[in-house]
Amino acid sequence: MTQTSIQVTSQVTSQENQQALPVLTTQLAGQVALVTGASRGIGKAIAVALARAGAKVVGTATSQAGAEAISAYLKEINPEAGKGVAFDVNDVPRCTSLIDEVQKEYGSLSILVNNAGITQDQLAMRMKDEEWDSVIATNLSSVGRLSRAVLRGMMKARHGRIINITSVVGSSGNPGQMNYAAAKAGVAGMSRALAREIGSRNITVNCIAPGFIDTDMTQSLTADQKTAILQQIPMAKLGRPEDIAAATVFLASPDAGYITGITLHVNGGMYLC
Repeated sequence: MTQTSIQVTSQVTSQENQQALPVLTTQLAGQVALVTGASRGIGKAIAVALARAGAKVVGTATSQAGAEAISAYLKEINPEAGKGVAFDVNDVPRCTSLIDEVQKEYGSLSILVNNAGITQDQLAMRMKDEEWDSVIATNLSSVGRLSRAVLRGMMKARHGRIINITSVVGSSGNPGQMNYAAAKAGVAGMSRALAREIGSRNITVNCIAPGFIDTDMTQSLTADQKTAILQQIPMAKLGRPEDIAAATVFLASPDAGYITGITLHVNGGMYLC
């Protein structure tokens, strides 16, 4: 694929992004959702889509500025759509108190989207313990912790949706991402185990594994890097954050009530399973 074709693909993707927002619906009316890592990229798209589907949304960011940005974009959808909060997913005591605060203000939490994550890429021979530990803590341990924190309320209500954002790398692997791949694969395994454990309580647990998505991270790639990536994708284009958001709304909806324990791959054919 030539550089010219990449530019055309980028322009088309940009146009699609501008037209991607669905009309407001009541598909998730009465539902309360918590979305981690919602200040930008995939997390923002998910929070927007859930709010436009009628859910009350609390989105988290690592900074107060990020939290305020979340509140602002949710208010544009609906003044009562929800808000942003500053939250570190590795703050163990805060996990429980955050859930309590959300439920006190908005009611029973019925949708949890574990999206927050980090990368600290390094070849295995050079990877430091801190680089391994921080990625595992943020991308795996925090997901288990938050999932456990919401269970009591969901089990009492006999309804819930836990949706974990993993990655194609968790299935395919990628050089220099041993820590990241391990964490994402771990989330998928954990989700299957949890799905079996709590399915009888009408709580579903699923993963969405994005491929290469057009976000701030991919926009910094060189033309040669983009060419190499696009050559791996049968659809010959990057995905959009809205593609992941649409999958999330589906898994959160009544239409997906009999789907649990799966990983939904959204990658344009890059990884086929």
